[in-house]
Amino acid sequence: MDLGAGASLNGFVPFASSNSPWTQNIANAPVDGNSNNLVNSIGGSSLHPDFGAFTDNGSNVGIPYAVVSGSPFTTINYTAFGDESDPGPMPISTSTPIEGDPNPDPNGDRHVLVLDRDNCWLYEIGGAFAQGDGTWQAAAGAVWDLLTPNARPFKWTSTDAAGLPVFPGLVRYDEVAAGHINHALRFTLQHSRAAFVAPATHWASSSTDPNLAPMGMRMRLKASFDTSSYPPQAQVILTALKNYGMIMADNGSNMFMTGTPDSRWNDDDLNSLKQVPASAFEVVQMPSISTAANVATGAAPNITSFTADNLTVPAGTAVTLSWAADNASYYVLSPEVGAVRGNTAVVHPTTTTTYTLFATNQFDRSTKTITITVQ
Repeated sequence: MDLGAGASLNGFVPFASSNSPWTQNIANAPVDGNSNNLVNSIGGSSLHPDFGAFTDNGSNVGIPYAVVSGSPFTTINYTAFGDESDPGPMPISTSTPIEGDPNPDPNGDRHVLVLDRDNCWLYEIGGAFAQGDGTWQAAAGAVWDLLTPNARPFKWTSTDAAGLPVFPGLVRYDEVAAGHINHALRFTLQHSRAAFVAPATHWASSSTDPNLAPMGMRMRLKASFDTSSYPPQAQVILTALKNYGMIMADNGSNMFMTGTPDSRWNDDDLNSLKQVPASAFEVVQMPSISTAANVATGAAPNITSFTADNLTVPAGTAVTLSWAADNASYYVLSPEVGAVRGNTAVVHPTTTTTYTLFATNQFDRSTKTITITVQ
């Protein structure tokens, strides 16, 4: 991947493992038995690209992202959903783009998406505000393994109401320019059901209407829909919607599809997508639907050990922390390290520091601490 805001991924596909729903081609998947009712509940809405080259009230339209080389890492302080968020540190700086730049709405979603190229982690925070001391405040945040999708707990939100990562569902200019999108896209609906289907883990509704979309529902553009008259950028997107579909990720305006702001978009091309009605889509057969009555439960990870090769050191000395745990999907070590693979990490405390290991799986999170004394 290149470095910088809106950088090209040069063909790298996040979450490209064989079991990832984001990269699953569903062109020939069965249609859900309730597809007609689910589509009818959307009404007469049409597809709407919620991104482009234009600005709205001084704000870029779309969700930006940045690719970094793993530093500097900074502290994230949560203001709303800290108990369902991944702790920092995260490689986010004061120059990292925020949704709505250069004039972000203080009451907007304010997503911040960062891909750590060197370590292959995706960091996302929402409701994000940079603080004067280099730290950030955010309503919620999550980390995602770009190589092997990590399971976050059922019923946990993320920066999306569905508990999903935002970045893998964006329409990006580098992909469209290359002529193909090899993953599902992200979209919103105004009304939803208090339920979710994989890969979602969370809902944001009180309705039990079975004809409303659960979070995670995937819609596919019908194979019979004629795209031949659409301009080039639109055709690439429409082909992706036939092959990979779009996943319902949040409550919002009906059929709004999310992409990145980029001066290279042809807004006329993108606006042609508004001619595609909701009735041109069908719902792909859904896996088991999770509701309040049947959400899967299980044991949190069991951290069996968390040790250091030296508990008392001079300032700045390298200390190797090691751990073992049962049934963990991923780890975060805070402060200093962030998301980490494997079972060891090296830290360099400059003052006496208590390190916390967070081990998370699809059911819950466990923690264990260790203090390194600096003489």
